[in-house]
Amino acid sequence: MVNDEDVVEAERLSKFMKLRQVMDVVEIRNEVDKYLLEPLENLRNPNFDLLSWWRENSPRFPILSQFVKDVFSIPISTVALESAFNLGGRIKDPTKEELEFYDALEKIETVRRPSELRSRGHFTRAWRKGRWLVFVVFTWMFVFSAGRELKIKHKDHGPVYNHTLATILVRYASTVYLSDLTELFTWTCSRCDGLIKDFEMIELVVDIQHCLQAFVGVAQDPNAIIIAFRGTQEHSIQNWVEDLFWKQLDLDYPGMPDAMVHHGFFNAYHNTTIRPGILNAIARAKEFYGDIDIIVTGHSMGGAMASFCALDLRVNQKERNVQVMTFGQPRIGNAAFASYFSELVPNTIRVTNEHDMVPHLPPYYTYFPQKTYHHFPREVWLYNVGIESLVYEVEKICDDSGEDPTCSRSVSGNSISDHLVYFGVELMAKTWRRCRIVMGPGVVEYSRTDLGGNFVLSRDLATPVLKLNAMSEAGAKPL
Repeated sequence: MVNDEDVVEAERLSKFMKLRQVMDVVEIRNEVDKYLLEPLENLRNPNFDLLSWWRENSPRFPILSQFVKDVFSIPISTVALESAFNLGGRIKDPTKEELEFYDALEKIETVRRPSELRSRGHFTRAWRKGRWLVFVVFTWMFVFSAGRELKIKHKDHGPVYNHTLATILVRYASTVYLSDLTELFTWTCSRCDGLIKDFEMIELVVDIQHCLQAFVGVAQDPNAIIIAFRGTQEHSIQNWVEDLFWKQLDLDYPGMPDAMVHHGFFNAYHNTTIRPGILNAIARAKEFYGDIDIIVTGHSMGGAMASFCALDLRVNQKERNVQVMTFGQPRIGNAAFASYFSELVPNTIRVTNEHDMVPHLPPYYTYFPQKTYHHFPREVWLYNVGIESLVYEVEKICDDSGEDPTCSRSVSGNSISDHLVYFGVELMAKTWRRCRIVMGPGVVEYSRTDLGGNFVLSRDLATPVLKLNAMSEAGAKPL
């Protein structure tokens, strides 16, 4: 008869095998296999010194020992499991704060693979087996390690960060989440006010099949074409973040030797209704308003799509003045792709916030940067500093590597709440319902639909905006 502990042990090995698969480096995988066969001291043994064990056994595990060395050099303030370890690497007396210890482990495991968690009883027994400590070490070495950095090619002059522009663009990234297409198309929504009230919508594109949404319009301040992409609209953002951890580099980017991206990120922009709708709107805007700048923005998955859009505009559409500012976007390609991107779209800012977990995903493996995802520059990291009773938000402009270890990578990426609010602006739909949209009869005449049910709301630029706004008074109905 199979008991509970056997089941938990099988689950542990399954998790390890998944982690082993994503490394995709033969030398590392061989050492992991060898290490899995090692007998480890029981976690509850107060005389067990993990650091001493690694000093003694490092010649047998030369690659893994380098990872572990970095783990032990991390300041304790940046480690999520600070109740479990001290700076020397020795395990604290497990009889003290035991519940806090297991709660801390459970929190970081929830970040890794929340759908695989079992009851606390199973979780606790598994950790007491001792070898679960290996999983913590491997989790840390990929999330927190600060080893060799791969320098990407970039131009000497970087983009200039503008705080005011960031507070404007984050509002466009917020409005594109709205499901009431009448309010959005006529720009009468509650989020369509303040700094962005003078925006003129040109085209709103909705891809029902793939649950995507974007719009194109013209702003007076700044005087530019604004393109905004919506982030994920899944039933649960936690499930989307969980899946993001396992996305592989599996597509060669066209025309860029050695550049690789994930096919899902690439296809969301290139192979859906979104791209032709966007390009059509830009062409019409240029014809009507002249050769004005283009600014592309988006949050989360919308930031990934915004990046591919900007690169498309520079490479394939030969647009010269393209600027990108995204919020909480994931990594989308490898270091070679990041180098090409920074060369071709140098005026790019990626804003990250506190412990937002999405910019940490898919993972960046420090010791094998050529085989892993890599952010392009330049990051601006938002974080709070408390001085007595006052809290200040710092906007740190990071280096030009794309993976500055002193910015968001200096902390654990373990917060969904930090992902959903930037500059005090909510970046999410009002309800988490997959692709639920509403549209009033007044805007139907401006829509066109394809065979897949995807549609575009498009305004003739000669149509007065006041007339368009008047349509918002008509009742909206769900679609």
